[in-house]
Amino acid sequence: MKDLKHCGIWVCSVLLLLNVSIPVFGQAEKADTLVGHWTFEKGVELEDITGNFADITLMGAEIKDGQLNVDLGKWAIASGYDGPDIGEKTLVSWAIMDDLDVQKGSILTIDRLSDPTFDAIVFGERQHHRWMAGSGWFHRTKDPEPGFEEKKAGELIMMAISYEDDGGTARVRIYRNGDEIGDYTFGQFVTFDNNDAEAIWGKRHGGLGGGPGDLDAHIEDSRIYASVLSQAEIKKLLPDTLDVDASGKLAATWARLKMK
Repeated sequence: MKDLKHCGIWVCSVLLLLNVSIPVFGQAEKADTLVGHWTFEKGVELEDITGNFADITLMGAEIKDGQLNVDLGKWAIASGYDGPDIGEKTLVSWAIMDDLDVQKGSILTIDRLSDPTFDAIVFGERQHHRWMAGSGWFHRTKDPEPGFEEKKAGELIMMAISYEDDGGTARVRIYRNGDEIGDYTFGQFVTFDNNDAEAIWGKRHGGLGGGPGDLDAHIEDSRIYASVLSQAEIKKLLPDTLDVDASGKLAATWARLKMK
């Protein structure tokens, strides 16, 4: 029996080394297109668990109890993107808004290093207490209809924005807790290429030198998918889970995370 146990351990180790797919807490919504994922949990507080972005640099923000805490003048950035070029995409972030009157920042931004192009989940920039798809010079931004006005702080909410290439124009869909609050086609569709992208929380955009906007929020989980997730797929997502058939580093990281 002892030898059988040792054999089982050896087989599992070999499977991980060979990057053989193993089931990891099963939510397979386009998981193979996940190019950035931050859970802020113990042991991977600063890590993108997909391995594509460099570790987060805290610019006054703090990570505690599995959440990234951003505040007025306190933000975070993960640069050094070394994954596949990102065309069609979905930004997803779960957050608790601590103060609805600290506004014009983002709970997740993807930003180019080479020019002012960015896309972001922005709160309260053009409409008080309302969400929008922020972008450089509003190139992909319209006030969403019907939109959603936040009236109560302290609740965990999920925001998601998808960007689809509609013949060179961006089709933008905005969701709050899985409910669609905006759908429009406007502005040039853009890509974020290998070695020319960074992720930002708190500020709207701006790089290591900082930029405009601030938020007062706790962020639970943030993701960038290099694909358009449907409303049904977005509704199935849960924070701090990776219900997918993962392989390689992603599987090993989640195994390490869940064993803590």
